Amino acid sequence: MQPGYEAAILKRLISAFENRRATVGIVGLGYVGLPLMLTYAETGFKVIGFDIDAEKVEKLNQGQSYIEHIRSKSIQQARAVGFEATTDFSRASEPDALIICVPTPLNAYREPDLSFILSTADALVPHMRPGQVMSLESTTYPGTTEEELLPRIEAQGLKVGEEVFLVYSPEREDPGNPEFNTRAIPKICGGVTPACQQAGIALYGAAVERVVPVRSTRTAELTKLLENIHRAVNIGLANEMKIIADKMDIDIYEVIHAAATKPFGFTPYFPGPGLGGHCIPIDPFYLTWKARQYGLHTRFIELAGEINNDMPQWVVNKVTDALNSCGKSVNGSRILVLGIAYKKDVDDMRESPSIRLIEILQKKGAEVAYSDPHVPVFPKMRAHHFMLNSVELTRESIASYDLLLLATNHSAFDYDLIQKHAKLIVDTRGVYLDNLANVVKS
Repeated sequence: MQPGYEAAILKRLISAFENRRATVGIVGLGYVGLPLMLTYAETGFKVIGFDIDAEKVEKLNQGQSYIEHIRSKSIQQARAVGFEATTDFSRASEPDALIICVPTPLNAYREPDLSFILSTADALVPHMRPGQVMSLESTTYPGTTEEELLPRIEAQGLKVGEEVFLVYSPEREDPGNPEFNTRAIPKICGGVTPACQQAGIALYGAAVERVVPVRSTRTAELTKLLENIHRAVNIGLANEMKIIADKMDIDIYEVIHAAATKPFGFTPYFPGPGLGGHCIPIDPFYLTWKARQYGLHTRFIELAGEINNDMPQWVVNKVTDALNSCGKSVNGSRILVLGIAYKKDVDDMRESPSIRLIEILQKKGAEVAYSDPHVPVFPKMRAHHFMLNSVELTRESIASYDLLLLATNHSAFDYDLIQKHAKLIVDTRGVYLDNLANVVKS
């Protein structure tokens, strides 16, 4: 290898990003990958999207979006400047950057499931060439990038830090939040080597407003976990406080709103029927699993996880009590779940607590339906599927159910109509702050 060969590779790669001549490959075109693709396309890059789902690829190549808050017009604009989607991973040699945005779920034992990362890497790495940078964005435990991706790349005879470059830069998406787009959210980036770090900064600096370098991939991986565990622990506290307040006949939402008037030292977190989304219910368990390898027991994090995980059952107990107060049992009752997306005003159902609520209520013999303007038909999911369609909310349909369970507080719901015609409501989101005869706060 000629002297200066490695430096020349890095210099050419950085120049390609700075001059918008590089081609960017986004691997995994879901809630993270698709907004990232649009950001690079809007910035002037040619983008190739990779996904194993042929139906998604076909829709994108036809200019159609399958995510509610991403407009088809945006996909069409990206297509007009060269974006294309493919299921052919042998094309991985074409982009100058490969950004991996695939799921990292838990297995049945609540341990990290890296199968999506590993299968993706195994499909990409044989086609890599000198002059590429690979970035992992999927949330995972500290060490994944160096322990799993690095040896796979070097097994192909490519020297990381000299011929190809490897970084970890965690995704920071908040689906449906119009205040924060991908370009405006600061990007954490850690490289395996200093040269890798330079490549990663060039890759992301060309598309986002601020890149925050950290000294290693492990630092970046732990940063992402801290962000999400911080939320999980504080939501766990809010949920435990809700249980305590309920026993004391105190409105926890009034307490939180009152506490939030303090201008320093307090950040409001709100309770709910359980945690949802692909990050907060899952990420703490990635760290607790890894910590055990160091002989550490993450008691604080695990306790919050237990509290949050138990909330759906606590809500069902409130439903049971509410029906009993009217002389009814759950068995045989008609229950309508309001909102099955995991959070307000999105169509994202990943890890939604509403799914567990439906499962528990059905097992208890209830006849369960749902209404969600963002999810007209219950989608096929890896572990769950119900043959259900969203119920239109009319005065007649509302009145036909024994109980309405408010699980997700979508803005599109007519809460006055619901309260006026419902026989009984269990409110898990604090929508009805006043004391109403047919509303049970949960």
